[in-house]
Amino acid sequence: MLSNLWMSLVGRETLIAADDTWGLLAIMCLGVFVAIWMEQKYQWASKISGAIIALIMAMVMANVGIIPTSCVLYDDIVWGVVVPMAIPMLLLQCNLKKIWSETGRMLAIFLIGAAGTTVGAFVAYYILKAPFGDAANLARVASMMTGSYIGGGVNFAAMASQYAAGDDITAAATVADNLLMAGYFFVLIAFAGSKFFRAKFAHPLIDEVEAGTSKEAAQTQAAAFWSRKDISLKDIALNVAYAVTIVFVARLIAGLFGGFEITNVAMNFVVRFLGSQYVWITTLSVIVATFATEKVEALHGSQEVGTYLIYLFLFVIGVPANIYTVITKSPLLLVLTAIMVIVNMLFCFVGAKLLKFNLEDAIIASNANIGGPTTAAGMAISQGWTALVGPAMLIGTLGYVLGNYMGTIVAIALGL
Repeated sequence: MLSNLWMSLVGRETLIAADDTWGLLAIMCLGVFVAIWMEQKYQWASKISGAIIALIMAMVMANVGIIPTSCVLYDDIVWGVVVPMAIPMLLLQCNLKKIWSETGRMLAIFLIGAAGTTVGAFVAYYILKAPFGDAANLARVASMMTGSYIGGGVNFAAMASQYAAGDDITAAATVADNLLMAGYFFVLIAFAGSKFFRAKFAHPLIDEVEAGTSKEAAQTQAAAFWSRKDISLKDIALNVAYAVTIVFVARLIAGLFGGFEITNVAMNFVVRFLGSQYVWITTLSVIVATFATEKVEALHGSQEVGTYLIYLFLFVIGVPANIYTVITKSPLLLVLTAIMVIVNMLFCFVGAKLLKFNLEDAIIASNANIGGPTTAAGMAISQGWTALVGPAMLIGTLGYVLGNYMGTIVAIALGL
């Protein structure tokens, strides 16, 4: 109906033509800016998240025929270039030696939670396989959410790109994920105030905050954490050159394994794992972050540029989303994400109890799994647990590494 309207007005099915790269690029970049601006300016927008705002804007514009659902900009540039480039930049903070020495008990709970996320993916897949009716796409979503719920949005993007998840399904999974996350954070905060959980776990940092001894420190830490950072032209040039080089080398190495046809199940699994460009992008990035520490610390802007590139991806996944598919598929995918989160929380809190760790450690470690480093650090700041801000960022960044590995393993195990 709307396509006929645009056809009569401008002679094509959409207002902006699929080959009008500059027009589409302008809409995409403006949309991402508005999403980020709203998320940082308005309380209600921050609860929805910039990711879902960008996705909804793109979805609406595509469904009313303003922009096309497929074009070279989306399919080749964002999926093929932008997403792989974002990962090396975001992984520059993942110094494994630093993580191992500075995260202490929280690292143990985080790793237990990562195992819980993976187990939850298999449990959810086999429970929902029959009612969902599309095993292949459900496996893709399970892989994407495994990556996301161990690492973050960068891993979601990597798994979606690697296993060519259907555009509608990817958008539906994003909607389900964001709906669940909104409730999940409130649940974690409620646990911190729960008499039941306080009775079962030690909670020294909660006691400090309630005694009024750490409020000022939390404010100082928050101000420092969100402060503007220095960045130079050389930083931007080096970030881009580094990311492109890592992707190039990773693709070369992955290509060496891509042509093998092996009948042995175990060896086939290994070859397919090593044939993933994202496995090698992750591995090479971690090697650089761990063994070129001084160079990495002198480089500014990696997190900002990498995160911006991921936001472009988040806009693009909303473009091809059919609203009917999102409405009909999201409820079942919401169940899938809920199962994975519940299993993760069970692993984290039971593990913390058995190891006699604090309640705050379990809460922040689970948050670092499901929400990523920024949400985990943000929750630690908001609750006044300043001692956990650094470890939260470090283990959350480690999740960026593990997420790609475990997402790939889940995908291969489920037959992709």
